Amino acid sequence: MALVVQKYGGSSVSDIDAMRRVARRVVATREAGNTVVVVVSAMGDTTDELLDMAGALTSQPPVREMDILLSAGERISMALLAMAINELGVPAHAYTGAQAGVLTDSKYGRASIVGVLPERVARSIQTGAVAIVAGFQGINEVEDVTTLGRGGSDTTAVALAAALNADVCEIYTDVDGLFTADPRIVPTARRVEALSSEETLELAAHGAKILHLRAVEYARRFGVPLHVRSSFSDKTGTWIYDGRRPGAFVPSAAAAMLDDVVAADTDLGDTAPTAPSTVTGTAEPAEQPAPQPSGVAGQAGRSAGPLAEGPSATDVETAHRSAVAARAGARPRSSAKEDHVEAPVISGIAHDRSQDKITLVGVPDVPGAAARIFAIVAGTDANIDMIVQDVSAEDTGLTNISFTCPDGDSAAARKALEGAKEELGFRSLHFNPDIGKLSLVGAGMRSHPGVSARLFGALSEAGVNIHMISTSEIRISVVVDDAVLDEAVRAVHSAFGLDAEAAEAVVYGGTGR
Repeated sequence: MALVVQKYGGSSVSDIDAMRRVARRVVATREAGNTVVVVVSAMGDTTDELLDMAGALTSQPPVREMDILLSAGERISMALLAMAINELGVPAHAYTGAQAGVLTDSKYGRASIVGVLPERVARSIQTGAVAIVAGFQGINEVEDVTTLGRGGSDTTAVALAAALNADVCEIYTDVDGLFTADPRIVPTARRVEALSSEETLELAAHGAKILHLRAVEYARRFGVPLHVRSSFSDKTGTWIYDGRRPGAFVPSAAAAMLDDVVAADTDLGDTAPTAPSTVTGTAEPAEQPAPQPSGVAGQAGRSAGPLAEGPSATDVETAHRSAVAARAGARPRSSAKEDHVEAPVISGIAHDRSQDKITLVGVPDVPGAAARIFAIVAGTDANIDMIVQDVSAEDTGLTNISFTCPDGDSAAARKALEGAKEELGFRSLHFNPDIGKLSLVGAGMRSHPGVSARLFGALSEAGVNIHMISTSEIRISVVVDDAVLDEAVRAVHSAFGLDAEAAEAVVYGGTGR
């Protein structure tokens, strides 16, 4: 029997009919022989409506009371869904974040999970019931309710999946998985079958909205396979984990060693490939695979056996051949190298309109100047994204420093910098809220030259001016004017051959977050 954690977003539980649809899906998963834990978000726009009500009463609501208020939306969802599942003849028990053992720090409004002790959830599913947990919330050391911020329900689901050692964490939303770009901007975006956690982290960190960054980080850290799907259809969705394909899951420790090995020149020739098998990594004989839900890849490979010290040569070879055989079966090739060469260079394009740009003009170009500037910004709890420093003018010894940060952090950062203007010695501060960020992500960048040239060429042809540039090993990000961001995304998407022949993306839900 597989243990499946399912998370349903606001659009998936937006009304009573949606609740009934989700209840039927949960029951069908259980009747397929699986143990099911469900995490739910607030219905539709409930969270936003609660924020509006609080805003109508006060411009500065107490953060503790605001968390109590905002946690109500998920509690409504969990209770209603439990009722709907019970009505279908399956026992279901609802739990708040506190009752489910989600422990957090005391940063109200954006708390971080510090531990999960899901004793009541475990007891519930052991009796055969479905456990329904309110997402987005937990409890701190003084037993106050805390909320995890936007996307907190994703993080709740992944944290529970890790604590319960679940086989998979399914994230249900209103689109059929992850796409090469936002379908609302690029109608010809293609669905991505599978992504590595590294690529998904880059996409989530730079504007992709389907998964929350903290959830992806948590999943990668604890080896939780993620499966992003639509609650409105039965399409395959997108797998996110460090194995190779759903039919041949490779344990995380082995996958780390195989990153370089699987792409090597391994010619299978006329040799029949070994049938795909799950590598357990334990010294005990492998148990027979438990019944799996549609698309579930198997155990997550997080046992504390010898694999924790590194896989044996036999394990690595078996996992290697399983991955190659699975690929060969899906897309017949004469060799693993051929498959690797034809792998896509770019996995997707993310965009982000939630950033502001701050430029300090005339900063003394001396050691320690940048350190003092960003120490002051750090004191406001602002998160810095991109930083650019100009070459100083020889005649003045002054330079300009620009950086971007979330729009919610920029006011405090500007105020603090203006207050320290005399200490820092800069001439003026320029603020630009009308920017957007485009990020090109793909593990294939490591081995394919010319990606930057094609990106900048596409932007040039579209008449898009670039303000800032930053890179990582598998990402290139540029800041452009907000007014041309959509056009830039479409131009780059086409330039890298990511357009589908026909529209693949369907947004089934409404406006729920």
